[in-house]
Amino acid sequence: MRLQSAIFDMDGTLLDSMPTWRELGPTFLREADIEATPEQLHALRTMTDHEVIPYLREVCGLQKSPEEIMNEIIRRMEDFYSTQVRPKPGLEKFLSILKMESVWLYAVTALDRAEAQALLRSAGIEGDFRGLLTEREAGCAVCSGTMLEKAMRRLRSQKADTVVFTGTLALVESAKAAGFRAVAVGGAAGEDEWRQMCALADYELPHYEDWLRLE
Repeated sequence: MRLQSAIFDMDGTLLDSMPTWRELGPTFLREADIEATPEQLHALRTMTDHEVIPYLREVCGLQKSPEEIMNEIIRRMEDFYSTQVRPKPGLEKFLSILKMESVWLYAVTALDRAEAQALLRSAGIEGDFRGLLTEREAGCAVCSGTMLEKAMRRLRSQKADTVVFTGTLALVESAKAAGFRAVAVGGAAGEDEWRQMCALADYELPHYEDWLRLE
């Protein structure tokens, strides 16, 4: 695969955070002594946090306000990010390979800069990236072609030489719509989303150790 520069989103692509996100809903139910059905547990593990909150209350019967649930999500994830977050398996070696091949790397995120930098530093990979672009700084959503184009310009690269690595269908869609090549990174998406990602992306990378197979 020919590339001069690469753009990565953070959650689920650089950071091994999605398993923790997916278990939040089931954990709330266990702690409230609510016995969920297998179908409900599967649904909870495939939803965003904004989808999880009404589902927990209206379908599963969790007796907490939306504000209480959101505050608890924030508290738990802040604790996870500050003490437990790690890079995805195989990522560090993969980034080393890209650096040896003189590929310039950039990260994009919905997090604030200070928080994002602290997470990259905690995961031991901050020094691998030439820069970081946040939603607030870019004035657009991380899952948008505009965000990717701004990151690409900071890398002084071209679309033909830039590859987007992401674990989400939304960013694969945005990357392709904007004219980038996209790599679907495994481990974050559910089964249905992963199939859609692989069908749309230029390459699929279930694990970072599979990189040499794409060469």
